Amino acid sequence: MRFREKRIAKSVINLTSMVDMLFLILLFFLVTSSFIEQPNIKLELPSTRYASTSKLEERTLTISQDGKLFFQNEPVERKELISVLKNAFLKQDDKTLVLRADKNVPYGAVVDVMDAAKGAGLRKIVAPTILEPEKQP
Repeated sequence: MRFREKRIAKSVINLTSMVDMLFLILLFFLVTSSFIEQPNIKLELPSTRYASTSKLEERTLTISQDGKLFFQNEPVERKELISVLKNAFLKQDDKTLVLRADKNVPYGAVVDVMDAAKGAGLRKIVAPTILEPEKQP
């Protein structure tokens, strides 16, 4: 008597398409995450060792290296700054302004902008910085 030998079929899962999809998702996140920064305004923020960095980005006033002002990425003239800030914070309960200034901007220009913000009725001004890594001796 001859018995027939049963063949056991091994199932193989092809992972090529899943790996392709993972690379596409990774590429998508890499491309879209680059839009978080403000690409049109070049700033070099000052660095600090002990201050914490701020995550507020709602109402941002930027002073570029050449002294130009941008509120919410829109150019603003210095003489219009108080009225622009008053209108922007008119119906806001939290009157906090994020002031981003290049580290090479003269101190007097930063103080002028802070004075205008206080003149517009803002209660708090936050200045974000880049946290400097601790140096080992």
